[in-house]
Amino acid sequence: MRAITRALAEDAVEAIVIAGSQKIFSGGADIREFGQPAQYPSLVDVIDAIEQSPKPVVAAIHGVALGGGLELTLACHGRLAADGARLGLPEVTLGLIPGAGGTQRLPRLVPLTQALPMLVLGEPVDASSAAACGLIDRAVEPEALFKATQDLALDLARRPLRMTRDLPVRAIGDANALIEAFSLKHEARIKGRDAPAAALAALRDAVSQPVETALARERAVSLDLRAGAQSRALRHLHFAERQVFRYPGLESASPRAIERVGIVGAGTMGRGIALSMISAGLPVTLVEPKADILGHARTAIANSLASSVAKGRMLEADGVAASQRLTCAADLASLDDADLIVEAAYERMEVKQDIFARLDQVARPGAMLASNTSYLDIDAIASATRRPQDVVGLHFFSPANLMRLLEIVRGDRTAPDVLATSLALARRIAKIPVVAGNCHGFIGNRMLAVRRAQAEAMLTEGADIGEMDEVVESFGFPMGPFRMADLAGLDLGWSAAISRGASIRERLNEAGRHGQKAGAGFYDYDAAGKPSPSSVVMDLVRGFAAARGIVQRRIGRDEMRTRLFLPMIDEGVRILAEGIALRPGDIDVVWVNGYGWPRHTGGPMHYAEAMGLAEVANGLSAIGLKPSRALSDLVAAGAPLASLAHPEA
Repeated sequence: MRAITRALAEDAVEAIVIAGSQKIFSGGADIREFGQPAQYPSLVDVIDAIEQSPKPVVAAIHGVALGGGLELTLACHGRLAADGARLGLPEVTLGLIPGAGGTQRLPRLVPLTQALPMLVLGEPVDASSAAACGLIDRAVEPEALFKATQDLALDLARRPLRMTRDLPVRAIGDANALIEAFSLKHEARIKGRDAPAAALAALRDAVSQPVETALARERAVSLDLRAGAQSRALRHLHFAERQVFRYPGLESASPRAIERVGIVGAGTMGRGIALSMISAGLPVTLVEPKADILGHARTAIANSLASSVAKGRMLEADGVAASQRLTCAADLASLDDADLIVEAAYERMEVKQDIFARLDQVARPGAMLASNTSYLDIDAIASATRRPQDVVGLHFFSPANLMRLLEIVRGDRTAPDVLATSLALARRIAKIPVVAGNCHGFIGNRMLAVRRAQAEAMLTEGADIGEMDEVVESFGFPMGPFRMADLAGLDLGWSAAISRGASIRERLNEAGRHGQKAGAGFYDYDAAGKPSPSSVVMDLVRGFAAARGIVQRRIGRDEMRTRLFLPMIDEGVRILAEGIALRPGDIDVVWVNGYGWPRHTGGPMHYAEAMGLAEVANGLSAIGLKPSRALSDLVAAGAPLASLAHPEA
């Protein structure tokens, strides 16, 4: 503010250029400062001074201009950006909306159809797209940015200046109809979330209200959202997703070099992992002894790359380069030069131990051996080798090329540099890693097993499958436990050789109802994959209950909600107390990014603390379940979940 005031006071200054002093123009507000007393000048004060300046003010944007940084540029009289710069208003991803005029100035500079995804979904644009839609005057070579900005500023000094706020909203046709159509199109993404709804309302104000009224409303709503539960939850996740890259005890561990990757198994998971690696620039040898499966995998990977190119997610040259990094082979001997080998075979211990024993004979000294197991004991797998220090779990989530989560499972003898390498690899392939201790199911699937047990117990007791799914989906999950089980496949981990009909799931598999892929699971599926209730399943469940002397009853939604959420939350507390997870936030990151827990609630551990740990314990007692010792101790001491975290986490 002082610099602007000084420049305005000096007659020799004809125009003003604003540029970033570091590697970026501005990343926006530091959210760690939220809640601190406001100081003068506020961002609104600075922006008003820029917009009302009688001398032209031009922004020279390099690196990124995000949040308040971009809001500042919107008030400038001109904007240039270096090629490769990224511009956006991501406030909605933190449960907020811009509070310094962004919702009002943006749709006056760019078409409403472009402003909507930027404001409501938080989607950024690059410099070339920004120039095309009018967000900036033009994009220039980075080395020419400052000179070009000076020239533009001096040129504007010879012309009448315009204030962005005085421009009309750029909309072709009925602006309110465009906003409503966008809201309906993205209903699944924004339903139940406060900030997107507020952004839509602010855009309606931009169309219908005087600009001063709309700006005042924007500021008031922004402050209200900042104090709200959803913003607190989303800010919690923002930090939690950065903390997971920091693991205590690895400060002196240097990551191993990973230049070539081998993958064993060309099924759905193997293909997805291969796609992640080759798309990140890593050469991959995909090993599969069955020629038909290997051929199908090669075709599926090629089709996926082609689809990414066609949808504009990948440049054609990058797609070609990625495909050239893939080598397919039938023999494990072809992996003798790999730095990392990921096993993605059938989820049976004997299968994995056999593969690891053979890899021990083939892999070069120092190569990392990883299992994609989702449940099994990583130490038992490592025991098949003479190098347990090189063995780690890398649990990808399906589809592995799209899902962001990577559970890194540390064995008792996993070397520190192997963990460091796994974390570095996650960053390289754009995954969010969470290090987990070794137990059955690790973090995510261990908690999932508790929810599944409750769901299937209630099913036996008389609860309706569709109603239980609706309870979970109304909370914000993309699908309920039974729809998810059918999609994943009920035969995951099931063996016909040892199945004894001891559970409903075993009986469904014995009846050939393996899930959506088979056209039948907990639901029946038509040719388009649409589910419908199954009388076959209901008869099977009634028979199963009767054989065990269980009298079925009507189970209400409140009981469903309690039993589907609170026991798994308590299992999360146990996981923390046992040291399987380092921090409460690690569990939240796993469930939000791997299992669809609604992001705006912060994850199961954050949700539990917002609810109150005593309330969780009371809820468990109300359904006849004894809270864990760890939860009871926390309640008795009035202590937070963070008190169970690793002391150095």
